[in-house]
Amino acid sequence: MATVAHRLGHHRVLLRRAFPSPSIFNQNVKISTFGTFSTKKKFILTTSGILATGAAGLVYALNESVKASELELHPPNYPWTHSGVFSSLDHASIRRGYEVYKQVCAACHSMKFIAYRNLVGVCFTEEEARAEAEEVQVLDGPDEEGKMFLRPGKLSDYFPNPYENDEAAKAANNGALPPDLSFITLARHGGEDYVFSLLTGYCDPPAGVEIREGLYYNPYFPGGAIGMAQALYNEIIEYNDGTPATTSQLAKDVSTFLKWAAEPEHDDRKKMAIKALMIFSMLTAVAYYYKRHRWSVLKSRKIVFKPGNK
Repeated sequence: MATVAHRLGHHRVLLRRAFPSPSIFNQNVKISTFGTFSTKKKFILTTSGILATGAAGLVYALNESVKASELELHPPNYPWTHSGVFSSLDHASIRRGYEVYKQVCAACHSMKFIAYRNLVGVCFTEEEARAEAEEVQVLDGPDEEGKMFLRPGKLSDYFPNPYENDEAAKAANNGALPPDLSFITLARHGGEDYVFSLLTGYCDPPAGVEIREGLYYNPYFPGGAIGMAQALYNEIIEYNDGTPATTSQLAKDVSTFLKWAAEPEHDDRKKMAIKALMIFSMLTAVAYYYKRHRWSVLKSRKIVFKPGNK
């Protein structure tokens, strides 16, 4: 007993030397709360919160106000055949859409990022695409005499521009520059839904809305007044495959064609996704097997060290 008491007393001496002020063990921690703040501090914090909330609401309202005006409609979501996770583009529709672009849209709009070789294997064979390219005359040169010359198009040539430059395009369209259609479905909110709605959405302006001369009313165009006249009508062209060329069919086909032009890797991307899912499914099964039947044995193993008696 004497030995135990001596050891306890020795430990108490060491603790007192290490912590001379025992009050540190008995300090009361005071946590500041809103109720303990002064009236002035409460007023400042409340005012700051109200101002911050009001500023956030104003920013949100301004952001929403610039998205759409009262004269603009958002295009509806149409049931496109390529909208599914693993659905491909309708290549027959792409071919018909090229016909619509060639005979109607190409008179004003360019597609300077699409070459005739891009059509091979998508909607034309190599011979058909070469024949399409040879229908246009391309300025080339200089020749051996230093002169520029015209030659039939080749697969490596890009779709021709209907105008020599942007100024000529503006002069021919009342000062408005027709946009290039190579990436139009990615450049517009709604994509192909917007293109289809715009092409089929021409109508008379509602009461109270005045459209100045040279413009046309389309509720899907920002502001409602568009410089492009209605371009698609029933039977305006004749499809080579005999499909009835109604206005909605023409708009659907050219929208699909423009969707492909903006995302030519669309089908390949979805094919790669299918392959990746198949591979990862097999890897998941292998990983589960090793985790359940191989690694679990090592994970649950218990190693005990027992020192020998000396």
